Amino acid sequence: MKVTLISIPVRDQEKALKFYTEKLGFIKKKDLPLEGGNRWLTLVSKEAQDGPELLLEPAPNHFEPSKVYQDALMEAGIPYTQFDVQNVDSEYERLTKFDVEFSMKPTKMGTVKVAVFNDTCGNNIQLVEEL
Repeated sequence: MKVTLISIPVRDQEKALKFYTEKLGFIKKKDLPLEGGNRWLTLVSKEAQDGPELLLEPAPNHFEPSKVYQDALMEAGIPYTQFDVQNVDSEYERLTKFDVEFSMKPTKMGTVKVAVFNDTCGNNIQLVEEL
């Protein structure tokens, strides 16, 4: 058994696509039209193009519990998911140049260094570097 797809709720798939590709550096893998103007829109890491796909899921627009959960995580400042990086400090510097807003600057926590940013699509995302 292995992980092949992880979804992240977004309220605007096109805005999310731009943010995740232009600022974070993911690559679009699949973009298939679905009913209601939605898309099966997946991204992959440049470093692992055959690895797990990230689905930009429009669930908060169509499923109220998803919206409530997403809003509650944002309000509490809890990240929806995390992405591993080689160097949190360099990613923080790179992303702040793209005006990405961080709620937590790079912070050492035991054997990791973390930072948390707003993906502009309703989610906090945590970057993690293993030390």
